[in-house]
Amino acid sequence: MRALMILGAVFAFAPFGAAMAQDAAAGQRVFNQCRACHTINEGGRNGVGPNLHGVWERPAASIQGFRYSANMQELAQGGLVWNEANLRQYLTNPKDLVPRGSMAFNGIRNEQQLNDLLAYLQAQR
Repeated sequence: MRALMILGAVFAFAPFGAAMAQDAAAGQRVFNQCRACHTINEGGRNGVGPNLHGVWERPAASIQGFRYSANMQELAQGGLVWNEANLRQYLTNPKDLVPRGSMAFNGIRNEQQLNDLLAYLQAQR
């Protein structure tokens, strides 16, 4: 009986999980708003912001030749790595993670778009 209750609970939440599934192709479309400042192709140039190819699990402020804010450099020296949790926080509201950073972006408030963008960034390794 207990197994049936647990199984029922899993199925009860399945539609929510399916609705929040990540879609890297949709994330590429979300990334279009980032293209004004960032490139993402391997070996690509830096723009106003650093190239984001391989950002997933990369130490913060680690692109040679890019001029990071002092606040970003401090956080990098403290061990900040661009993992899912840090990227999620930063992309939701950059000032929450890097209060004195120079990124002029208000953040992504739509959770599905954020999930899709994270899937896209993860795929760009």
